[in-house]
Amino acid sequence: MTRKTVRIAMNGVTGRMGYRQHLVRSLLALRDQGGLALGDGTVLWPEPVLVGRRAPALEALAERHGLEHWTTDLDAVLADPSVDIYFDAQVTSAREEALRKAIAAGKHVYTEKPTATGLDGALELARLAAAAGVKHGVVQDKVFLPGLLKLKRLIDGGFFGRILSVRGEFGYWVFEGDWQEAQRPSWNYRAEDGGGIVVDMFPHWEYVLHELFGRVRSVQALATTHVPQRWDENGKPYDATADDAAYGVFELEGGVVAQINSSWAVRVHRDELVEFQVDGTEGSAVAGLRTCRVQHRSATPKPVWNPDVPATEVFRDQWQEVPDNGEFDNGFKAQWELFLKHVHADAPYHWDLLAGARGVQLAELGLRSSAEGRRLDVPEIQL
Repeated sequence: MTRKTVRIAMNGVTGRMGYRQHLVRSLLALRDQGGLALGDGTVLWPEPVLVGRRAPALEALAERHGLEHWTTDLDAVLADPSVDIYFDAQVTSAREEALRKAIAAGKHVYTEKPTATGLDGALELARLAAAAGVKHGVVQDKVFLPGLLKLKRLIDGGFFGRILSVRGEFGYWVFEGDWQEAQRPSWNYRAEDGGGIVVDMFPHWEYVLHELFGRVRSVQALATTHVPQRWDENGKPYDATADDAAYGVFELEGGVVAQINSSWAVRVHRDELVEFQVDGTEGSAVAGLRTCRVQHRSATPKPVWNPDVPATEVFRDQWQEVPDNGEFDNGFKAQWELFLKHVHADAPYHWDLLAGARGVQLAELGLRSSAEGRRLDVPEIQL
């Protein structure tokens, strides 16, 4: 057994997602399990190099987890030939420039989304990476969730017959910050800092729809700011200039219609923070983060509309739980494993910067659709 160290520059790990999901639940979890076996006698050992702007925070993280290497000098770490991969989980507005530098330095790149603030920049990143011959990947974690993996199993097995529609509900109430601390950083609600729920969530919806049901062919969206004033991390009020809710209708290849509501100004009355209902000629399913329930054509009840009497049926009880039939690992960790195998064993991998650019394109068109009040086609993009 040969252990190969893989040094990964991780920029943005002082943030919630970069720290919890990518550092702790992914790379450190890989170390806890003894590394990542490639199947040929080689075990990859991830060695994080923490990168950021706040030295005390980086030092504290490194000390907490027994890591040796951290720096506030991105240029220096990119110039280090022992660093194999650059990972970016910074704020959106800082990501494109850092990725350009990493690609120019010959590093393989793996990044959170959106990959850039506009489609032109996202496509340019994909072109630069292709020209440089580096491996590149974009986090598309939702398709690795247990609930959506079960949904994919149903699709692949032909459970739905002809799929007709998809309905998605995502979101929760993000505290304004005046009397309870907000669960999300304030930059998320400032358009000038790259914030907004369309920019944040439409890239997710693009790859979920694309992977499971087909390419998005058109979008009609309404983006709005329901909560116009919030309070930042220092308790100071500020104007929310970015959208905090978006209501989208997406037409997919093959005629499937998807409707997805995204909101940080909604109180949750569903089983999970995100749920997708899929209806087909032969059956329906409701999938969340972890669970998936189905109702087959043969077991569909016959509701009758009668507003004069109370409902006597418990509709949720008429659905059947889809069994796990296996163990599901953390979705972020699962994708990290695939990307590391792609880099070091040339394993197949298609969640690349071009796929990331499709998400940026859909967000850009969604905002434009909302501003212009009309449905827009989503052209196919290529390098």
